[in-house]
Amino acid sequence: MEFDSSAPIWRQLKDEFTRRIAVGTWAPGAKLPGVRELAADLGVNPNTAQRALSELERDGLCKSERTTGRFVTDDSHAIDTARGELAQAAADVFIARATGVGMQQSRAIALIEQRWMHHDHDPETPTPTVET
Repeated sequence: MEFDSSAPIWRQLKDEFTRRIAVGTWAPGAKLPGVRELAADLGVNPNTAQRALSELERDGLCKSERTTGRFVTDDSHAIDTARGELAQAAADVFIARATGVGMQQSRAIALIEQRWMHHDHDPETPTPTVET
């Protein structure tokens, strides 16, 4: 994982862990890797990984079992909420970039619809550059 120097690493880890839960890489009810294992795999301080996991727990996306470790929540509503928040953040980034290049809302919506249909037909195809 590559880190962005403009945001705290724990926050970036929390976002990545949330994404893993939202897309099912870490399935509902699955045991999460331990703090030290995650820290070693990601090349971060264990305290940083611990903070990210604590925030996930605070958000209801995982739970600690005192003797067995942390587990992904099996609360589908919490996972759906996280998925929606990730999609909203992606939409906000897209809107900022589209308006930044002078794109009108109607063109941006048409572009999303076009790309969505293209993705539905062939998700392996690289996204071409779109002129505005």
